[in-house]
Amino acid sequence: MTSAPLADQRQLLVVQDLDTRLDQIAHRRGQVPALAQLVALDARLKDLSTALVTSRTAANDLRRELAKAEADVEQVRARTRRDQDRLDSGQASVRDTQALQSEIEHLAGRQAELEEVELAVMERLEAHTAALDELEAANAEVERQRAEAQASRDADYRALDDEAAGVRAERASAADGLDAGLMSLYEKLRAQLAGRGAAALVGRQCQGCRMELNPLDLEKVKAAPADQVVRCEECGRILVRTQ
Repeated sequence: MTSAPLADQRQLLVVQDLDTRLDQIAHRRGQVPALAQLVALDARLKDLSTALVTSRTAANDLRRELAKAEADVEQVRARTRRDQDRLDSGQASVRDTQALQSEIEHLAGRQAELEEVELAVMERLEAHTAALDELEAANAEVERQRAEAQASRDADYRALDDEAAGVRAERASAADGLDAGLMSLYEKLRAQLAGRGAAALVGRQCQGCRMELNPLDLEKVKAAPADQVVRCEECGRILVRTQ
C-alpha cells in the first residue's frame, strides 16, 4: 500500500491543476481559429492548382494551333507572291499565265478560309487567356489569404507556447521534492484516466468523477492513516483528503 506525507498529497493537487492547465493549452493549440481556415484554403488551392494545370495546358495547345494556322496562312501568301511575281515579270507563256491566274484565284479563296480558321483560334485563345488570368488572380489571392492565416496561426502558437512554458516552470517547482512513489503512481493514473490522476475529496464527493462515496467507504477513508494514499472506489484516482 502506497504511503506519502499528507502535505505531499495535498501539494499533488497543485501539480494536478497545473497538468490540467497544460492539457487545456495543448487542446487550445489544436483549436486555434486559423487551423480550420487553413484547411479550407488548402482545399481551395488544390482545386485551383488542378484547374490551372488544365487551363495552362489548353492555352498552350491553342497557341500551337494558332502558330500552325498562322504558318498555313503565310505559306499560301508566299505561294501567291511567287505566282504574282512570275505573272508580273511578263516572261510566262500564255498557257502559264492562265495557269498562274487560276492558281492565284484558288489561293485567294484558300487564304480566306485559312484566315477564318486563324481568327477563330485567336478568339478562342483570347477568351481562354482571360479565363486563365482570372484563375491565376484567384490563386494569388488564396495564397495571400493562406499566408495571412498561417501568420495568425503561428502567432497563436507562440502565445500558447509561451503560456505553456510558464506553466511547466510552475509545475516543475510544485513537483520538486514530492514523494517519488506518489508521483510515480500519479503519472501512471494520469496516463490511464484522461490526464487526471488525483482529485480532492470534498465532503463525500470525489472531485475527479463527481461521485459521492458511500458511508462505509467514507469511513474507511477517514479512518486511514494521514500518510496513506487512498483511492476513489469509483474512478481509481488518488483521493486527497483536504480536511
